[in-house]
Amino acid sequence: MIEKRQANGTEQRERIHGYLQRSGLATHSPRVMPLTGDASDRRYFRVLVSESPSIVLSLHSAPFEFEKLPFVNVARLLSQMPVPIPSVLGHADDLGVLALQDLGDVTLQAHLGAATAAEHAAWYRQAVALIATLQRRGAELQSRDYLPYGIAFDVEKLTWELDFFIKHFIEAYRGVVIAPAAREELRAEFAGLVQDLAAEPRVLCHRDYHSRNLMVHEDELYIIDFQDARMGPDTYDLVSLLRDSYVDLPEQTVQDLLAYFLALKGVSDDEEFRGRFDVMALQRNLKALGTFGYQTTARRNSVYIQYIPRTLRHVRDNLDNLTRFDRLRGLLATHIEEFR
Repeated sequence: MIEKRQANGTEQRERIHGYLQRSGLATHSPRVMPLTGDASDRRYFRVLVSESPSIVLSLHSAPFEFEKLPFVNVARLLSQMPVPIPSVLGHADDLGVLALQDLGDVTLQAHLGAATAAEHAAWYRQAVALIATLQRRGAELQSRDYLPYGIAFDVEKLTWELDFFIKHFIEAYRGVVIAPAAREELRAEFAGLVQDLAAEPRVLCHRDYHSRNLMVHEDELYIIDFQDARMGPDTYDLVSLLRDSYVDLPEQTVQDLLAYFLALKGVSDDEEFRGRFDVMALQRNLKALGTFGYQTTARRNSVYIQYIPRTLRHVRDNLDNLTRFDRLRGLLATHIEEFR
């Protein structure tokens, strides 16, 4: 294992050095610093260059074709809206290197620890307003040229995510052995949840719109990690933001921000939307538990364990509000004690 890590480190350094040589940055005595990555297989490095702005290198797991990268395709769509995203500064396809504008280290999650209540509210209103823009301009710019319009949170995708939760959270992380009959009962209950969500009218969704994928840079909020954008329910990104696994938001704040979003959309505040929000939150947070279980057990990345209790609480609260899923709650409770 140590030899493999060392080999990976050497290979990464060679790729970085190759890009710096080609781009001319090597002549400016650059300093390279590793950055904390996300849950993907990409690795990120900051390049500090004297008398020039720093840049971030995104190292992909393999060579790519720049024009076919989902990140590049979606960036072109978002730049037309426009919404603030990092600029692409260069690339080396054979090295699997993408050079991006450096937005710094302050995520919305990190910034909130130092923000006043008024600043906290302002940042979240800005984040909600960006979702409204994504949905409105996403409908206006719809085109086959952009990847997100060809993929969606359909029955297949939503079902796959819940199966992922069973496999990687209940079974792998919690170590529960589920009998085949019990598994089919659980999947049957999930089917009703999935069909409700898949049948909703679809809008453009970022797909992972939470406090760690929003960067505070020069007093503006930037959106990152948008390469998996797709069509889905109008509640999806709001759920990601307001039922966030990484941040606690007071319930009144959540309800106020939902009302603000509806006002931006010109829709009267109604219980139907809030009910759909809760159903989406149930599915989204079950999916998040699957991701955290996978990162912990399969990727040996224990950083996500700290976010599991909050996510379990989100699911429990939604099950409390959604009595029509009482049978689903009962089935989950046989495997997860927090739901009993």
